Amino acid sequence: MNSESQIIRTEYSDLMKKSYIDYAMSVIIARALPDVRDGLKPVQRRTLYDMHELGIRYDKPYRKCARIVGDTMGKYHPHGDSSIYEALVVMAQEFKKGMILVDGHGNFGSIEGDGAAAMRYTEARLTKFTQEVYLSDLDKDVIDFGPNFDETEKEPAVLPVRIPNLLVNGAEGIAVGMATSIPTHNLGEVIDAVKAYMKNDEISTKQLMKYIKGPDFPTGGIVVNKDDLLQIYETGQGKIKVRGKVEAEELKGGKKQLVITEIPYTMIGSGIGKFLNDVAALVESKKASDIVDISNQSSKEGIRIVLELKKGADVENLKNMLYKKTRLEDTFGVNMLAVANGRPETLGLKAIIEHHVDFQFELATRKYKTLLAREEEKREVQEGLIKACDVIDLIIEILRGSKSVKDARECLVNGVTDNIKFKSGISKKMAAMLRFTQRQATAILEMRLYKLIGLEIEALQKEHDQTLKNIARFEDILNNYDSMANLIMEELDSYKKEYGRKRRTAVENAEEAVFEEKKIEEQEVVFMMDRFGYAKTVDVSVYERNKEAADSENKYIVHCMNTGKICMFTDTGRMHQVKVLDLPYGRFRDKGTPIDNVSNYSSSEEQIVMVCDAEQMRFARLLFATRQGMIKRVDGSEFQVAKRTIAATKLQEGDRLLSVCVVNENQNIVMQTKGGYFLRFPAGEVPEKKKGAVGVRGMKLQKKDELEQVYVLEEGTEVKAVYKEKEIALNRLRIAKRDGTGTKARG
Repeated sequence: MNSESQIIRTEYSDLMKKSYIDYAMSVIIARALPDVRDGLKPVQRRTLYDMHELGIRYDKPYRKCARIVGDTMGKYHPHGDSSIYEALVVMAQEFKKGMILVDGHGNFGSIEGDGAAAMRYTEARLTKFTQEVYLSDLDKDVIDFGPNFDETEKEPAVLPVRIPNLLVNGAEGIAVGMATSIPTHNLGEVIDAVKAYMKNDEISTKQLMKYIKGPDFPTGGIVVNKDDLLQIYETGQGKIKVRGKVEAEELKGGKKQLVITEIPYTMIGSGIGKFLNDVAALVESKKASDIVDISNQSSKEGIRIVLELKKGADVENLKNMLYKKTRLEDTFGVNMLAVANGRPETLGLKAIIEHHVDFQFELATRKYKTLLAREEEKREVQEGLIKACDVIDLIIEILRGSKSVKDARECLVNGVTDNIKFKSGISKKMAAMLRFTQRQATAILEMRLYKLIGLEIEALQKEHDQTLKNIARFEDILNNYDSMANLIMEELDSYKKEYGRKRRTAVENAEEAVFEEKKIEEQEVVFMMDRFGYAKTVDVSVYERNKEAADSENKYIVHCMNTGKICMFTDTGRMHQVKVLDLPYGRFRDKGTPIDNVSNYSSSEEQIVMVCDAEQMRFARLLFATRQGMIKRVDGSEFQVAKRTIAATKLQEGDRLLSVCVVNENQNIVMQTKGGYFLRFPAGEVPEKKKGAVGVRGMKLQKKDELEQVYVLEEGTEVKAVYKEKEIALNRLRIAKRDGTGTKARG
């Protein structure tokens, strides 16, 4: 064995545990959660920085998103183009962000859930807000840069964001074992809260909430649980109830219409389509019978969903129904989780502002240290040039007498005159006294002759005076907390003045939405279904008047209550339930609705063998018979279930349910096969089983024969069957035992 190779023995579970924890932390820190300092996830940070590096500023032309995505992926984010483009799109969607960070050009999706166009079609550039508030001072060493994934580029560890972006734009992310969900807030309110904290770092969350009233969603809406917000902002967790904004408008003729102009933030996307479907379902089920028409008139100008109402409709009750039964009132789950000091942490409102302010002081300290160092360099050079102007004749003499730049530099810096020719000894003595710095010497050697003009020397002096003022100012900022704090607050005020806007979301305490459902008047109706599967219900009197036509035109007719359910047994052994109220109720000649539309029944896959009223079935015994001759009795109460579809019986392989009918012990059963065998026996011989049982054999079948019909005979009633055009009186058949071969009919 090679002496350098090693075999490390380790427990497999320990290795898996370590590997999984490493993976989980990578997802948490480097992908899914935002940093508390700049409020950005890595993909967002990298995309914005790349746009900055590419020079796609707010005052420059738009560039193709494909270029931005490709460049970001190649340099900083090697996790696939779709994640980068999705992040770019979201930063450009004003209905998702408190302040958009990217100015999109082209189709960037809509509030109703339409996706953005492919990145080869869309274009983008940074907004002025992003450029000034998120990406300024990158050249002043305000943040740390680290190597990218392949160590060929440098990328920022964090962007120098000047506002608490985590609050302004919120965040959503799913990591491993944790998730973040932070609502958006109003820029002006957040800035006021930051200033209040800077003036008094002992401020409480309750006092901060005098400035930040609550979330400010880009879609507007109303937060209705104001009293819960303090607890949410203190702990960083909780549930915010959000409602859409509904207004009642008067129409001609005393009619009214409800207009939804703002939606809950959670309804962005497919939620609007779902809401319209939910309202339509309420209308169809007669729960919102006051609604006559629904139309979505939303456009680029904003949301406008119109519900036209009947004359005299109860508007308040209808509003409450929409809040209660649809997503017009929804819950936004808050979990303010972010990466703080390199680890995930759930933060309250004050903690987020505290981290932000610490970050601002760090940015300002690094910025003004860099600026101070630059000004001190300038001062050094300026002082050297001013001093040089005073002895310019000597310097010219030194330069003319030098054989090389090195000799001239040595003389200017250290007073070395050995290799230089002077016109006089006085000049040589004066030259030996020169002590310029290296930087000053370089500036003197590079100075152009026009700088010796009187006005230029005067300008140099003024510039020097300004440099001294700047140094004094920067030193004051760096050494005085109040000076730096005032500077940060002035910057914040300028951002509020230029970019602040009015609050969109109202925050209030609203009463729980309560609505009274109209009680349905219970009445007996007749269920009718034709051979094409179209079903409806009519009043009993309507049925009685049209009895002959109804019986001839419909395959199934069942008397039931309008508040009850209809049960349908199919040849696949399933039972489907339909609420009678889900079926259209009206005139005899109405077509009805396909039974497939209101139940789980599929006419293409199964055939109905029996239809009955669920309530009447409760007290009955049901006889089940299959094509292979299996038979059993089941208590009807077993089918009193809430589910829309259940397995009504167990079938053997290749078998189908043939018949389900009500039976009692005093009756006789006749089973008829396709081959013409008839078997009559007492119903009492059929054992009672559970619905999940296969049952017992009712009749011995001949090879390739199968059961075709099952009859239930009442004592003293004559029943005839037809086999090969010959009538057979079933009540005259000999009574035999169950599981017999039966009597062969003569064809």
